[in-house]
Amino acid sequence: MDNETDIERPSTFEDGQDIRDRAFLFACRVVKFCQGVYDRGGVGRMMVPQIVDCATSFATMLEEAKAAESTPDFISKCSISLKESRESWTRLRVCHACRIGPEIEARDLVQEANELVSIMTAIVRNTRRNAAKKKEEHSNTRRRSSRRSHEFRIPNSEF
Repeated sequence: MDNETDIERPSTFEDGQDIRDRAFLFACRVVKFCQGVYDRGGVGRMMVPQIVDCATSFATMLEEAKAAESTPDFISKCSISLKESRESWTRLRVCHACRIGPEIEARDLVQEANELVSIMTAIVRNTRRNAAKKKEEHSNTRRRSSRRSHEFRIPNSEF
């Protein structure tokens, strides 16, 4: 990538920066691919706005997810991002299958979109699973503590 799309902050797995960086780079590659498709004219010119929209929305929603106010908000934003990545993958597959745009670049973008869909699917699935476990653990803890509060106790005794 050129200097305009170089990422200055280091990638770290812990805060999800690497998937956001990858989505950003994917969006930049799609924009450049679409510029070439648009310049060639034809039906590809009609597809370009939709492809650019979903590819850039994918990256944008991941950035919004970082600022989520709650776990359900995070899941919602990641789910939207997953939908946008699926749309990008589908539209790029159409370009590749119909030989719209440079074939090698279209193929590579389809592959990258497919990998991003897989990653986002795992993020959404695991976050939902972990949230459900946490909710169940919290519910079990509350049930146990509420039972104790109703138990009869003799003051100043061990019983």
